[in-house]
Amino acid sequence: MSTPRRLLLVSMLALPGALLAQETPDREVHQEVEADAGKTAWEFDASLWGYFPPDDRHYAQPTVIANHGGLHLEGRYNYEGWKTGSAWVGWNTTVGGAPRADGAGEGLRLDATLMAGGVFGDTNGVAPGYEMTVAWKGFELYSEGEYVVDVEDSDNNYFYNWAQLGWSPWEWLTFGFASQRTRAYHTGLDVQRGPFIGFSYKSVALTVYVFNPGWETPTVVGSLSVSF
Repeated sequence: MSTPRRLLLVSMLALPGALLAQETPDREVHQEVEADAGKTAWEFDASLWGYFPPDDRHYAQPTVIANHGGLHLEGRYNYEGWKTGSAWVGWNTTVGGAPRADGAGEGLRLDATLMAGGVFGDTNGVAPGYEMTVAWKGFELYSEGEYVVDVEDSDNNYFYNWAQLGWSPWEWLTFGFASQRTRAYHTGLDVQRGPFIGFSYKSVALTVYVFNPGWETPTVVGSLSVSF
């Protein structure tokens, strides 16, 4: 075979490899861009809570949450008080959660959100707040709180808190113990406490709480939430 033909044959054999080598970095960059886009996509959560205290009005309490990367936006109604709404902005932070050495799921993980909110309606004011989740294996400790500063009457300033510790033996089942301090309704106890049980399927979750059993007539609270 003559030298020109040999050079032509070598060039033809090397061309696909060169094209493939050129295409691979572009494909990797494209995949990295898609992964980054997925990390910063909007995530939404809508929930509707029903409160059924024995000696006070029964009412619904809706909450809508939007997260975009670290940005946290939230709106509530009938949360700080009856006929009272609130709007919140905050920042999400995550610490830990790396896979354990034995490969049996994630290690200790902390998700925390610091927020600032405005309260309006029957109560008008401002409020710093937080939401926090500590998870380890099937256990999860959740707490949220805020300090409401009433701009019209400082005697109405108060600290609200919800906390619960749950265990999930399976992905679809969670049960545990919860407590709540609120002024949205009234009972004989300043701090409500009692067991809860929750069921989930894909992005839908249903949870029922029974506060104060054994202390007084129980207050039943139910929640239905959807994430998308």
